[in-house]
Amino acid sequence: MKHPPGEAANGAAELTLISHALCPYVQRAAIALAEKSVPFARIDVDLDNKPDWFRAMSPLGKTPVLQVGDRAIFESAVILEYLEETRPNPLHPGDPLARAEHRSWIEFGSAVLNDIAGLYAAPDAGGFAAKADALGAKFTRLEARLDAAGPYFDGARFSLVDAAFGPVFRYFDVFDGIGDFAALAGKPRVAAWRAALAARPSVGRAVRADYPARLRAFLLARRAHISGLMAGTPA
Repeated sequence: MKHPPGEAANGAAELTLISHALCPYVQRAAIALAEKSVPFARIDVDLDNKPDWFRAMSPLGKTPVLQVGDRAIFESAVILEYLEETRPNPLHPGDPLARAEHRSWIEFGSAVLNDIAGLYAAPDAGGFAAKADALGAKFTRLEARLDAAGPYFDGARFSLVDAAFGPVFRYFDVFDGIGDFAALAGKPRVAAWRAALAARPSVGRAVRADYPARLRAFLLARRAHISGLMAGTPA
């Protein structure tokens, strides 16, 4: 495998998304690329055994990294903004204030992902319940903010906020098979949004078909409270 890939045959910079199979931040970039109809290659790396070329490319040692010709950019928020500035089919609102508000809610989505990580890392029932409550509170905030008309965050138009939350709800597709954590209960707008994102082709194709099995294996390997809850649940 040659890195960097250099220039594409047509002279345009070739894009390569350096990925991890479970990384929700990679999914954000993959969704945005698909929504913009931008062709790209995708290479998965093992973050527990990082190859030397990846260490050289990613100063933070994290995914995603977007390789553009012979240069690399990292951090999902930076990648999303680069794509907005350089590729067609904008996913941000045109109005500067609305655009800033959307960026704020994308950051809120990162806070939700942090709580999800805390949920599956919780060593005991008390810590698990606290993180489930924190998630429930965040989804209550989202329920109040969502456009009642839907189907997406701000109405009929798919945006980068939707790209950020597609990976959030994908966790719950697996969590629902483990137990009822109540974080999404009683939130009809959130439920409708989740369903709309699940039906969006760009969201569905942002992961491989074996994603649920991979996530279950990851959760079992945590040996955390959630791993015990998984005992006896179907694979």
